[in-house]
Amino acid sequence: MPFQKVLPEKLSQTVVRQIEALILRGILRPGERLPAERELSDRLGVSRPSLREAVADLQARGLLASRPGAGIYVADVLGSAFSPALVQLFATHDDAVFDYLAFRRDMEGLAAERAARLGSDTDLQVVDAIFRKMAAAHAKRDPTDEAGLDAQFHMAIIEASHNVVMLHMMRSMYDLLQKGVFYNRQVMFKQRTTREALLDQHRAINDALQARDPVGARAAVNTHLAFVETALTDHIKAEQHEAVARMRLAHEHMR
Repeated sequence: MPFQKVLPEKLSQTVVRQIEALILRGILRPGERLPAERELSDRLGVSRPSLREAVADLQARGLLASRPGAGIYVADVLGSAFSPALVQLFATHDDAVFDYLAFRRDMEGLAAERAARLGSDTDLQVVDAIFRKMAAAHAKRDPTDEAGLDAQFHMAIIEASHNVVMLHMMRSMYDLLQKGVFYNRQVMFKQRTTREALLDQHRAINDALQARDPVGARAAVNTHLAFVETALTDHIKAEQHEAVARMRLAHEHMR
């Protein structure tokens, strides 16, 4: 018979599985600091030796990392999604920018569709709360806060789609974007008219999600990212034209 005795699980392994699940679901994020040992053992209801054993296991597998004098952190496991050589290629070839946007359009369109169908009411409340913060930040002259909330808004939709593979892949893509690997995100928020259009597009995405309209949500994401692609194309062309104009000006001064 294919039966085996059920063995009691060590408390440390129960802790390991709980922390693993929190990382997998994106609740504990890369770089996030865990509570101090005493506080965490109290929250989990386990002894400190059991907690230490669990932490050591997770560190050995690269999911947690210790920073001397600072505590235990969730490891930056997203960094392994793309090799440094590939990141460098992304950064030095303009074609990668448009492939990146095409990938985002496909993945985020699907995520928005899933979020409208599968997201809980709480998931959609999170999306709505971030959009409202974006609308408030829009009134500021400095677009920094609005640009940061833009990334949070899109990640909240990914999270609401409840697909952990998509979650970690897209978080990795956003990490590269925030580091300026694909393009400078501030470019999109420099002009007031562009900021107005972006806010309207995010409002359309949010409205479709709150209405639980999968088709409308996907269409709104496609419209938004098509606008981003056009704006970046125009920006690249403007930079190229400016470079030519500067050469002409320099030539005129030499005549």
